Amino acid sequence: MIYKKFSSFDEELSAIGLGCWGLSGGVFWTDGDDKKRVETVQTAIDQGITFFDVAPVYGFGHAEKMVGKGVKGKRDQVMIATKCGMVWDDAQNISLNLQRDSILNEVEVSLKRLDTDYIDLYQMHWPDKDTNAPIEESLQTLVELRDQGKIRHIGLTNFSKADLTLGVEKYGVVSYQGLYNLLEHNPTFYHAIPLDYLSRSEILPLCAEHGVPFFPYSPLMQGLLTEHFDPSEWAEGDVRTFNPKFQGERWVAYKALADQVKDFAEKLGKPVSQVAINWMIAQGEVGPVISGGTKPEHVIQNVQACEWSLSDSEFAELDAIVSGKLAELETE
Repeated sequence: MIYKKFSSFDEELSAIGLGCWGLSGGVFWTDGDDKKRVETVQTAIDQGITFFDVAPVYGFGHAEKMVGKGVKGKRDQVMIATKCGMVWDDAQNISLNLQRDSILNEVEVSLKRLDTDYIDLYQMHWPDKDTNAPIEESLQTLVELRDQGKIRHIGLTNFSKADLTLGVEKYGVVSYQGLYNLLEHNPTFYHAIPLDYLSRSEILPLCAEHGVPFFPYSPLMQGLLTEHFDPSEWAEGDVRTFNPKFQGERWVAYKALADQVKDFAEKLGKPVSQVAINWMIAQGEVGPVISGGTKPEHVIQNVQACEWSLSDSEFAELDAIVSGKLAELETE
């Protein structure tokens, strides 16, 4: 494992993290069972991964429980990053809420599910466009939770450049998480959700300026940058079926671009997933690459990306392959 140091954290962070959406089970991700999900977390720890990214809404609490069980007995070896701001009712209708009372309730429930006394990194998941809670009030609530010892650090996910600047300069925000991968440099939407930021051109330079790590989620573009990706095999309700980039003309364009990356990977004699992860690790401001996995073998293959590195010329060649086409796709 490779470890990276950022001025906003005392500890080093593993270059690869485990994204825990895939531990949700149920209708979200149909791979595996709870035994395998817990083993996946344990395997990640054994492979040197120290960063685990989860959220209450993943499986409506189920993924947090899997993380809690997986880190049991090794809690002091890992950093648990969870989130607040996405809540649901009894019918599992999801809404955004960063009101003070809602955050205070969420953190207590997450602590219980995770079976821990503290959360290492507590992130605001999405801007609150439902209740329109003032971001200053939400961040101040997190500051109070930090002062109480219930959380150690504050992070932002999917917020604008202006929000990140405010958070870093006034409220001690130490990290940012956003959509970023080899085939999505400056995406303007995630599924059907508009994004208020541009990852590569806006957020990454700001993170570098402040010594704040950027955590890229969906680093393999929900599996497109893997050896096997076949939408016809997805179960009904699989979250990927709702991604407009896997439909119609967009799907044709992204599939063609992914095939070019796979040809590049074949020339190197490396799995395309490792090439995609390696491309991100090579960028200094990128923190733990939030790589998902529903089985231990997924984790092991992802970690093997740390056993080699792209040369400067290979990085430039790969970047050139995708950049021109993405400039067209991401402005459509």
